[in-house]
Amino acid sequence: MKNLVKAIIAIAFVCAALMYLVNSLDKTSSQGGANILTVYNWGEYIDPALLKKFEKETGIQVIYETFDSNEAMITKVDQGGTNYDIAIPSEYTIEQMKQKDLLLPVDHSKIPNLKNIDEDFLDLDFDKKNEYSIPYFWGTVGIVYNPKMLKKDLDFTSWDQLWDPSLKGEVLLVDSAREVMGMSLNSMNLSLNSTDSTELNKATDKLIKLSPNVKAVIGDEVTQLMVNGDAPAALTWSGQAADMMYDNEDLTYSVPNEGSNLWFDNMVIPKTSKNVEGAHKFINFMLDPENAAQNADYVGYSTPNKAALKLLDPEVIHDERYYPSAEVRKNLHVYKDLGKEKIGEYNELFLKFKMSLQ
Repeated sequence: MKNLVKAIIAIAFVCAALMYLVNSLDKTSSQGGANILTVYNWGEYIDPALLKKFEKETGIQVIYETFDSNEAMITKVDQGGTNYDIAIPSEYTIEQMKQKDLLLPVDHSKIPNLKNIDEDFLDLDFDKKNEYSIPYFWGTVGIVYNPKMLKKDLDFTSWDQLWDPSLKGEVLLVDSAREVMGMSLNSMNLSLNSTDSTELNKATDKLIKLSPNVKAVIGDEVTQLMVNGDAPAALTWSGQAADMMYDNEDLTYSVPNEGSNLWFDNMVIPKTSKNVEGAHKFINFMLDPENAAQNADYVGYSTPNKAALKLLDPEVIHDERYYPSAEVRKNLHVYKDLGKEKIGEYNELFLKFKMSLQ
């Protein structure tokens, strides 16, 4: 009987200990939401020193994760395995996330530094009134090249120059269907948002004719290859080109006259956020002029923060390779969400092109 009583007391003690542990974990978890901010961003797309500064100023610990494509980002957010508080997608992906009901509206009253954003980058079609997103960086798609390595005098003011026979086996392309298909569509003076299957097939046929000139279709490795002089020309984004030109002064960048992509990456708050208050603090922190200027200087992309421009090198902000004029921007176009079916068609045709390289 004594043994039975002892056993009951022992069980009661264990249960009480477990209850205490569970309550402690629940308390820690709820506090963790307020003291932890999980940020999901492109690789090498923020100055790490700013994350440290934000932590010091707010007492909020930042957990930082990266993705390499909008598609990978939206899939992971949609699956809900991680409760991201901040994500930084591109414009057409923001449209998709709104349609999938993956975003929380942004409370502008908690972001006083929004006043620093140039009005040209607000109230755009992909998110009218910036209900769900706040500008982070913007830029263009174009061609980075090394004039000293070219066998022919090319300035890449036209997309068609990539097809020049002198570039056989010399051109690098980013591994992205929208950029590569868009380049081919623009080269024929067609919309990079085309949903016409006949036009898309024509663009693919033209890309296949480019195959002999293609050295590789790759990701971030393009930066080091161009810096090292392993290729004379590459399709890339303006900010990535800026990084290359910083490390190799022989390189320059051009946006062809037929037109190209004008892209925007914005900060959003996923619906699964556990720290909405902290997310607003982070957005406001990144819009501070000094922080935005420091970030733009580190990353190399163009900032939409007009107050930050006053703190940046005048040579940079007056260089139309990084900050194209309003006149040039008229010939640039923003990607639209084309819908699942058409995006699938783009991807299939892009794969067809890549298969032609083998």
